[in-house]
Amino acid sequence: MEPSRYFSEYFDTMYSSLSSIDSSKLAEAAGIIWQCSESGKKVIVVGNGGSAAMASHVAVDLTKAAGIRAVAFNDADLLTCFANDYGYEEWVVEALNAYADPGDVAILISSSGTSQNIVRGTDRARDLGLKTITLSGFSENNDLRNRGDINFWLNSNSYNIVEMTHHTWLVAIVDYLIQAHLDEK
Repeated sequence: MEPSRYFSEYFDTMYSSLSSIDSSKLAEAAGIIWQCSESGKKVIVVGNGGSAAMASHVAVDLTKAAGIRAVAFNDADLLTCFANDYGYEEWVVEALNAYADPGDVAILISSSGTSQNIVRGTDRARDLGLKTITLSGFSENNDLRNRGDINFWLNSNSYNIVEMTHHTWLVAIVDYLIQAHLDEK
């Protein structure tokens, strides 16, 4: 395929993916995060691979730019300690057991929706009394898609399209919260 055609089609797909979201769900997620912050609780963001990098970015932006306390479970020592002791599929569960408090919000990201550490972590977060926001893609019937209080799903089988769309949706929520905070002053 000719490069300019490839990129044109790629960005058309990206635009379509970004626009596929129901913006009322973004507003609902922002409201849950805002309420969490107003209650003195924290946001926990977790993912694997590219989604872990996204989790770190979003947690830092929530904390620094939006003034909302947030952490990402992305430290090598945390991940390898819990994965070594409990198994990779259980490390998110064990990290939540150690760090989560009732009333916190957990944002759990799995592009495929099949990462068992994220799926099990979502279930554990709900058991611990956390509001949960999930982001997934690929199969419409993936394991994660309907497990959270709010579930974002993208109809795509391309990791980069799914990850970049998830990232944009999340930073859009952050930017909205920043603006809402400014409007409040």
